[in-house]
Amino acid sequence: MKYSTFPVQKITTSKLSDIDFANLKFGRDFSDHMLVADFKDGSWSTAQIMPYQPLAFSPAASVFHYGQAIFEGLKAHKNDAGEVFIFRADENLKRMNHSALRMCMPQIPESIFLDGLRQLVELDKDWIPVGSGMSLYLRPFMIADDPFLGVKPSSSYKFMIITSPSASYYSGAVKVKIETNYSRAAAGGIGSAKAAGNYAASLLPAKEAQEAGFDQLIWTDAKNHEYLEESGTMNLMLVKGNTLLTPPLDSKTILPGITRKSIIQLAKDWGYEVLEQRISVSELIEGIKDGSIEELFGVGTAATIAPISTVGYNEEKLQLSDCKNWKFSTKVKQYLEDLKTGKVEDTRNWIEIL
Repeated sequence: MKYSTFPVQKITTSKLSDIDFANLKFGRDFSDHMLVADFKDGSWSTAQIMPYQPLAFSPAASVFHYGQAIFEGLKAHKNDAGEVFIFRADENLKRMNHSALRMCMPQIPESIFLDGLRQLVELDKDWIPVGSGMSLYLRPFMIADDPFLGVKPSSSYKFMIITSPSASYYSGAVKVKIETNYSRAAAGGIGSAKAAGNYAASLLPAKEAQEAGFDQLIWTDAKNHEYLEESGTMNLMLVKGNTLLTPPLDSKTILPGITRKSIIQLAKDWGYEVLEQRISVSELIEGIKDGSIEELFGVGTAATIAPISTVGYNEEKLQLSDCKNWKFSTKVKQYLEDLKTGKVEDTRNWIEIL
């Protein structure tokens, strides 16, 4: 494939030999290079690729004081033949520019985001691990770096892409607690943007849930804590018979997940009825108790599919059936893994092969 290329300053000595690929942790190690582009005086500079390294910022940089920071997450996979695959990067660009609009930040050109991503992955493709659940996690992000202590949109920004060889985010089924005190997002807020502040606000509730024996939370609406929204950092889905249900995006309090969008399309293609509708906490509890909810899982880039085995609500812990026997989520997880490594035909133009 032909694409625009940017100036490259290559590393002199690779860190690759220092990485234990048999014991990777998600987001802990970083590959040799990174991409950087600056926005100043109303336009973007030419992006460049340089060795991965610390950066220097003014203590007055806007991002430290007013929180203009957004990011994306996607993956590159490699098969045994050495082919490299990237999944739906164009959708990540669309979502990042949606986040930029909401956070009063500049739009990122396709040439910088997509072509820069391609060149960076091609350069560091030896960092892509091969195997089930293995990938090169790609993290594009943008921050405000204007050194000015005034409450206004920054006049300058830095866009970057870093990459990280990673294993699976979750090793098995997860236990979640329904959150009835804290809120992730409110109507009119920034819940539909992938903004750093959303994740900062989730840390304390998640920590308290983990201290109580859970892996993550199920967020509920900020007004009455009556309806389900997300599961930790993932979108939430459940299966009842031949129906896939997931909370809708119309309140703009839920991140429009690319894995979510993909699974909805697959479910429709496979003959499932798909309902994007409000799901109440009481409906979830009753459905687990009477067995009508057959599968409950989180979906997202990092985890792909994370089956939920236990749901905590007030003082009660509800158990779902053994996720190994779940039909839909098992099928869709395997299909997406096979698609991302070229084992099944890409009939929807979701995959780019470098």
